[in-house]
Amino acid sequence: MARPFKQQRDPQRTVRRPTTNFTKLETDPNAPPEPTQRLHKLLALAGLGSRRDMEELIASGRVTVNGKVATVGQGVTEHDVVRLDSRPLRLSFEAELPQVLIYHKPEGEIVSQDDPEGRASVFDKLPKIKHGKWIAIGRLDMNTSGLLIFTTSGELANHFMHPRYEVEREYAVRIFGELTEGQMAQLKEGIELEDGPANFDSITPQGGEGANHWYQVILREGRNREVRRLFEAFQLPVSRLMRVRFGPVNLPPRVKRGQMLKLEQKEVVGLLEWAGLTVPNAPLRQLTQREKLKATTVFTPKVRKQRISALDRPPPTADDGGKGRPHRGKPDAARDTAKKSVSRKPANRRVRQTSDLNAPQMQKKSDRNRGRG
Repeated sequence: MARPFKQQRDPQRTVRRPTTNFTKLETDPNAPPEPTQRLHKLLALAGLGSRRDMEELIASGRVTVNGKVATVGQGVTEHDVVRLDSRPLRLSFEAELPQVLIYHKPEGEIVSQDDPEGRASVFDKLPKIKHGKWIAIGRLDMNTSGLLIFTTSGELANHFMHPRYEVEREYAVRIFGELTEGQMAQLKEGIELEDGPANFDSITPQGGEGANHWYQVILREGRNREVRRLFEAFQLPVSRLMRVRFGPVNLPPRVKRGQMLKLEQKEVVGLLEWAGLTVPNAPLRQLTQREKLKATTVFTPKVRKQRISALDRPPPTADDGGKGRPHRGKPDAARDTAKKSVSRKPANRRVRQTSDLNAPQMQKKSDRNRGRG
């Protein structure tokens, strides 16, 4: 049977499409309302900062909910569209297991993301994550080394740092000199500093050589340079300061200076239970053998290369052709010489013919014929 001829469609003919009338479902007044959660809490769970920081972020007007500027204390549901600076955010209404990273900070690095002087920062070495950002739990001075904790949970970081929780910080201190029994007792009772009284919960001598002596101190707050100022009150300067413990987290001996270690999932669950936070109900993700080995391996982070923005590039000049990029490798004199020297093409050579390949054989054959004659 022959196939019927396909008719051409008339471009001017209007195409009739089937229409269906959808009626909007009526909302049940007796249905329970959709569960809502505070916006600043969800932003903190997403790893954008602590709850206090998120309240300030919402108050600045940078966060919108369904196209409207959000307000502090506003509740949102799973169906609301939340944007930060016109960028949609992925908010999880169910608690997810955060990431926790231990870093043995050396001297010479600052704990800040914005530094006008361009000094080395601990944030330059942190591994990249897809969702959220790393939050530093507490700060350490540029000349202070030791334990520094990073996490993607704003709530966990807030529990470590908020003064009302009084989380212990333990330091190993080396001073130039030696404390007397009366001075150690006074440091436990309290000393009046510029920003109020301060004291150590405990102070234990750890020995020393010569004029340098080590002490182990524990306190429950983290004011700026508090440990150094307490010793300087007795004219005893601190020559080395190292944090060895923060709450239940100790600095492992195998994590040397400049190295990092990512806590395992069970250890993170233990931290959430210690802080009284919600532990995810979902079972822990099964890790591959490679992921298990990587999770328990101490690694040395690499400094990420900083990209030069368009504002930081030098202005265009006549030498670089108006592109604003300096020439690399060769100085001006060598570059001018390279421009003058013109690369010459190799001389054309005659292509070998088939007769050239057979010439030696023909010569041998003629020689043999002559010998026979």
